[in-house]
Amino acid sequence: MQWTTQDFEWMTQALRQAGRGLYTTSPNPHVGCVIVKNGQLIGEGAHLRAGEPHAEVHALRHAGINAKGATAYVTLEPCSHYGRTPPCAHALVEAGVGRVVIAMQDPNPQVAGKGIAYLQAHGIAVSAGLLEAQALALNPGFVLRMTQQRPYVRVKVAASLDGKTALANGVSQWITSPAARRDVHHWRARSCAMLTGIGTVLHDDPSLTVREVESHRQPLRVIVDSQLRIPLTAKVLQQGHALIAYATASTNALEDKLARLHTMGVQTLALPNGAGQVDLSALLQKLAEKQINEVMVEAGAVMNGALLQTGLVDELLLYYAPKLMGAAGAGMFALPEYTTMSQSLALNIVDVRHFDQDIRIQATLR
Repeated sequence: MQWTTQDFEWMTQALRQAGRGLYTTSPNPHVGCVIVKNGQLIGEGAHLRAGEPHAEVHALRHAGINAKGATAYVTLEPCSHYGRTPPCAHALVEAGVGRVVIAMQDPNPQVAGKGIAYLQAHGIAVSAGLLEAQALALNPGFVLRMTQQRPYVRVKVAASLDGKTALANGVSQWITSPAARRDVHHWRARSCAMLTGIGTVLHDDPSLTVREVESHRQPLRVIVDSQLRIPLTAKVLQQGHALIAYATASTNALEDKLARLHTMGVQTLALPNGAGQVDLSALLQKLAEKQINEVMVEAGAVMNGALLQTGLVDELLLYYAPKLMGAAGAGMFALPEYTTMSQSLALNIVDVRHFDQDIRIQATLR
């Protein structure tokens, strides 16, 4: 397909529209749409919240009767089924648009290819694949949940330049600058769930909430706690929107604690892996069943290492402060000793940014 410069420009604008819903559309994907006629923008819109109109509907309302014969640029294949809202493919046909340009096909089996087929069956010219990589980058969790039944996992670590996350005596606040910590809250806000381990809860007592970014929701707080040691007073439990995955065998004391947690509004899941620990793969599958698209991990070296060793990490957010904290400090990842370079985990660095004097490296696993 030969795309024009104008095609690229209009799809770029549709992608910008999709970004408006970055913190708000969960569990739905982030989608944007612009409608163009005679080289002029006549309508634009974004999907902002689940249950509310999709991007195409907002753009068509903006365009009004001028949509007839126009071109619609959409970042995700228009839906063709009835869900919480009517099908967008039907709305485009009813509006009489002449052409639809799509960035990527919808991975949802209820839609995949059916929206395109519906549009074509009603005489609309359809082309797909324009800026597909950028559209995929907007919705990595939605794509993974639809295709592999697990969420996208992003591990965040704040460390010194010598790779330490705490001093030998356990002190860790604050390694990075306020600017870097504000950036972390943007990533928390786009995540459906925050995941940590019981060691971090007992040592740091974090809240794992979004505070530096305006958000209409808080992510689900997920705690991996094999022996259910979490104190009922832990900050992460205080708003009730939390889930604990445990692995210990049932006892009267356990059942009593579970009952008290449930009274607080905390969900619990027994997910033993046979070795007395929580089955992390099963946990992620359960989170996908709860329509969790993106999980952000803020944990210690043990949890970070366990996720890496089981192949469950998709992306790393590594914040480095210009400090040296000494060889005895806590490390970033508890990984086994490697004896050859070929055993080491290879990364692709996709972005490097400064926040004051700190550096953020965004990397994916090869």
